[in-house]
Amino acid sequence: MHDHLIGLGVIGCGGFGLFALQQFTQVPGIKLVGMAGTHRPASLAAAARFGIENVDDLGELLRRDDMELVYIATPPFLHYSQAMAALQAGKHVIVEKPLAMTIGQADELVALAHERGLLLIANLMQRYNPLFESVASLVKTKVLGEVLHGTFENYASDENLPAEHWFWDRSKSGGIFIEHGVHFFDLFEGWLGKGRVEAAQVGVRPGTAIEEHVHTTVRYGASTLVNFYHGFHQAGRMDRQELRLVFERGDVTLFDWVPTRARIHALVDEGQTRELCSIFPGARLDVSASFGGKDRACRGRGKVIDAYQVIELTTGDDQAKSQLYGRLLRSMMADQVAWIRDRSHQRVVTEVNSRESLAMACQADALAHRTETNR
Repeated sequence: MHDHLIGLGVIGCGGFGLFALQQFTQVPGIKLVGMAGTHRPASLAAAARFGIENVDDLGELLRRDDMELVYIATPPFLHYSQAMAALQAGKHVIVEKPLAMTIGQADELVALAHERGLLLIANLMQRYNPLFESVASLVKTKVLGEVLHGTFENYASDENLPAEHWFWDRSKSGGIFIEHGVHFFDLFEGWLGKGRVEAAQVGVRPGTAIEEHVHTTVRYGASTLVNFYHGFHQAGRMDRQELRLVFERGDVTLFDWVPTRARIHALVDEGQTRELCSIFPGARLDVSASFGGKDRACRGRGKVIDAYQVIELTTGDDQAKSQLYGRLLRSMMADQVAWIRDRSHQRVVTEVNSRESLAMACQADALAHRTETNR
């Protein structure tokens, strides 16, 4: 184990980059040493906040000997070239999602990182959420039976995305699936294994070229179907997200795009109630119906179910989203730093997650646009 400080450099620094840096610099062993930002207010604010120089020249930043790790927070179309330059300069790389714009680009980056023994991941910090683990336990233990269906609905705000913003320019963002969808493809793959894109659609805002919403259906295993919807068309104060998995004997719903709250609605016996309470420690339990004697037996999906009660478990109501988000970013950085120091460390997020989530986004995007051109 080395206890030297790891010098961190940042490329590109908008408002989110500044938020992330304030989390990363709280991780023991990390020292922010330099940045190559733009001259936008957020970059200048970050330079002032950390007392570091904001250089224009990326090469100058990458030549620094005191910098081992680069965090790239630029728009997606720059990720490949900047990550490639950083890896070629012998630096470890954490890039904002997506890893790159195409699978070919991602594979080149991963191959170079492997060859040089360097870190390369996209910032898929959702896997560090305790709720991710709780839902994984729900799936694995089959306490509510098999997973049958899932949905993710993202009704996001476009209030800070004027028509000329790079987000709407597919050549710069890759489109909504690639720019934003990767987080959620990664979450569901973590729970359900590899999926196959079966259908995908894109919708354009009338009278414009803006692709404002996308939808895809992914099949996991033989028969679990999951619908993903992303729309960027809401006022900021109405921005909202809901993720749901439906099982044979109940469902779990997560709220917010970094899920802070969960609600479990279930038909369970005494042992299953106990198991659910251990998977979601500290959750509030409400009983909406109880059954005794011959009323306990019922049927669903051709199976006999022994039902003691219908319950609602609720957790996370008092959790602030920005505090959780900060915690996930710190956890992600600490996990990756542990690997830089000790290659036997088993990471939660690796380059494989970064590549696979992009692969699914690219499949959905390609199918949606093929469907669009066939109309």
